[in-house]
Amino acid sequence: MSYEFIFTTLCEKQINKATRKNPLLKKIINNKIDEITLHPHHYKPLRYNFAGERRVHIMRNYVLKFKIDEKNKIITFIFFGHHDKAY
Repeated sequence: MSYEFIFTTLCEKQINKATRKNPLLKKIINNKIDEITLHPHHYKPLRYNFAGERRVHIMRNYVLKFKIDEKNKIITFIFFGHHDKAY
């Protein structure tokens, strides 16, 4: 079963800024979001300060972090950015 998804304001701004001049990155992110909505538990759960969040790497250098709301079947994308800034 596919989940619905939403973006935080911060995440939406980060994605728009990163993909403004890179349409290939936009396509890769959209494909990854489709994969996440189908199988969200496949991706690595984070620990410690980021408990409850999961992450997926995009193009080696970028990270997309998200939370899963099982009750409402909603995935909230909370951060997109360079790996160095994600943690």
